[in-house]
Amino acid sequence: MSNEIRPFRIDVPQADLDDLADRLTRTRLPQPVPGDDWEYGVPNHYLAEMVAHWRTAFDWRAQEEQINAYPQYRTDLDGATVHFVHAKATGKGIPLLLTHGWPSTFAEFAGVVAALADPGAHGADPADAFDVVVPSLPGYGFSAEPVEVG
Repeated sequence: MSNEIRPFRIDVPQADLDDLADRLTRTRLPQPVPGDDWEYGVPNHYLAEMVAHWRTAFDWRAQEEQINAYPQYRTDLDGATVHFVHAKATGKGIPLLLTHGWPSTFAEFAGVVAALADPGAHGADPADAFDVVVPSLPGYGFSAEPVEVG
């Protein structure tokens, strides 16, 4: 492992997406509990809608394109490969680290990164620009899973 910063671009193989679509098509839901509401967990009707959405409506390639609009990298920190977005300020910027919680991903910040790094292009004062860094926590997004405790 090396602490070298390596450029990264999301490019999920089509075979993986096809496999996911196939597995979603074969999803068998359990018998719903009486009432099929949230009292005993995720209701079957809601889960069925989610499966259908992921199978027929979710556009992974559009998501890749949106996320790949930002410069992304990977590096090794304390034995773990960490993925991160680094959007440099358009001017002299203050470093800003945005971290997600559980369960979440770096992608939740996609809607604000551009405005923080280039506020002038979004109707704000260009002097308020930030050098934005958004890491994926280990085991999330495109960071590697931890291999040891600690």
